[in-house]
Amino acid sequence: MRTKGLSLGLVLLCLLRVQAEDLGTVGPGDESKVAGTWYITAMASDSKSYLDKKDQLKMAMANIEVLGDGDLNVSFAIPTPEECMKFASIYKPRGSPGEYYSSDRGNKTVQLVDTDGSSYMVVLATREKNGKKLRMLRLYSRAPWVRRKTKSLFKTLAKLYGFTDDTIWILPRQEECRLGEP
Repeated sequence: MRTKGLSLGLVLLCLLRVQAEDLGTVGPGDESKVAGTWYITAMASDSKSYLDKKDQLKMAMANIEVLGDGDLNVSFAIPTPEECMKFASIYKPRGSPGEYYSSDRGNKTVQLVDTDGSSYMVVLATREKNGKKLRMLRLYSRAPWVRRKTKSLFKTLAKLYGFTDDTIWILPRQEECRLGEP
């Protein structure tokens, strides 16, 4: 049984590598590839509060600006049932390429998991809340729609990170909460 599990894991990694090569993946750590406006189109989370309201969540937007010292200024526009929530956070580079840390709005570490440098990126965010480590995997897209192949890659990555089908969801589009608008 253990051999089957290891074999399945290796097959998934190989498939993931083939899919990534098909999409023209570039390595994490090239900040210029992540600068600009993105739509957050899919998520996977182990946070009970997110899972409880996942059917109410909609696509969010983010704008990433690379600062001169390598820091990232990330602005968000997140629709909630009550309002369009907007905020910005500064993320500072950590030891590993593609890994950043922010103490704004709670201590959070983000890591660029995968990107093709032009149309999508997958980011893993972790933070501590009430003594518990919470994880969220997000699919960012340059457009409010995502290719089927990219969604499939995201779901495969999410499962490799231990998320289940119940904790992975595609966010519906929205027009009411956007960057740069009141």
